[in-house]
Amino acid sequence: MRRLRRLAHRLLVRPFSQGPQQGRLPGLRVKFVLLVWLGVFAGSWLAYVNYASYTELCRGHVCQAVICDQFHKGVISGSLCQDLCQLHKVEWTACLSSVPGQQVYSGLWQGKEVTIKCRVEESRSAKAGPEAAPGRELVLFDRPVRGTSIQEFREMTLSFLKANLGDLPSLPALVGQVLAVADVNKDGRVSLAEAKAAWALLQGNEFLLLLSLRDKEHAARLLGFCGDLYVTEGAPPGSWHGAAPLLRPLLPPALHRALQQWLGPPWPWRAKVAIGLLEFVEELFHGAYGTFYMCETTLANVGYTATYDFRMADLRQVAPEAAVRRFLRGRRCAHSADCTYGRDCRAPCDQLLRQCKGDLLQPNLAKVCELLRDYLLPGAPGALRGELGRQLSTCATLSGLASQVEAHHSLVLSHLKTLLWTTISNTKYS
Repeated sequence: MRRLRRLAHRLLVRPFSQGPQQGRLPGLRVKFVLLVWLGVFAGSWLAYVNYASYTELCRGHVCQAVICDQFHKGVISGSLCQDLCQLHKVEWTACLSSVPGQQVYSGLWQGKEVTIKCRVEESRSAKAGPEAAPGRELVLFDRPVRGTSIQEFREMTLSFLKANLGDLPSLPALVGQVLAVADVNKDGRVSLAEAKAAWALLQGNEFLLLLSLRDKEHAARLLGFCGDLYVTEGAPPGSWHGAAPLLRPLLPPALHRALQQWLGPPWPWRAKVAIGLLEFVEELFHGAYGTFYMCETTLANVGYTATYDFRMADLRQVAPEAAVRRFLRGRRCAHSADCTYGRDCRAPCDQLLRQCKGDLLQPNLAKVCELLRDYLLPGAPGALRGELGRQLSTCATLSGLASQVEAHHSLVLSHLKTLLWTTISNTKYS
């Protein structure tokens, strides 16, 4: 009897004892729905931002439409034009652009992995929609004009090279290279369409560098072009591409560096890549076509081949000394930050004259050594870390024109290369 009473009591009390819990359920449901709504909103916002960034940064279809329109009209020519515009043998794959005006894609052409590069007019990319049709006339292809002789084009090219590289005795040979590249059909002559394409290519800083450094092993090779669109060897696997152009602005610099280190090769291979980077600095210093400055010294440009030989991933921010001096000369300034070419080619500001000076505060080697501290010191062998750190610190303090400290510059670079090479020589990593 007592058991029956207890059972009845439990049955009667349980519904009332669950009341408060049931009363809490609507509140929990509201919170859950609110969290789901916030998650959907945040996800939609991120998707919109990424899509907007992608459509702004990745406009290769516009670039191809402009180039092929001009090719079909007979305005421009190039070794790539037929495959790009008629046979459609150029495959565009991943977008690697970091700024809207400079379009960069990985792709495939003639069975090779290539990097495709072209420019989109800033005015069009800023004001028009993604599907904007190309304009009828492009200022880019307005020179040379009809009636220009080959001798006039040669002199025009020589004047341009003098303005950008300085008055060097080697420039006539470089003019010959430009004319050889322009002569697409190899008939010994340069047509107006071929000349227009060659002139447009020269206006892009990287094409000039590709010609100037074509005999150097640490720069990519030019494979073909159409107008001012051109393809080079595929992006080195060491350069951190993929989603990097879209993610890079969102990541703190420290996290970006850490990711590049984690994704990088083991330390001995990094040492070999670093030796190649130091050799590239030597190639830029007093070469056949003058001195060049690295004006964006980041790990994103540290690329390498399958055998870990260094390749410069992007030459667009490597600038001739004459071009940097022309940009800085007489420029108004309040402090040194106003005297910056590219990202990190900085000159001092004359506080009395309020004008930029022409001498850079840091030579290439000092900036590269700052970069190598983040690239080499983590994971370095314990017996080497102290000496390597001291040499990199000494190197990073170099200042002034390299020509003024040429002996010291060469000595520091030689010591650093020797230290790294001694560590990995006579091993599988050499």
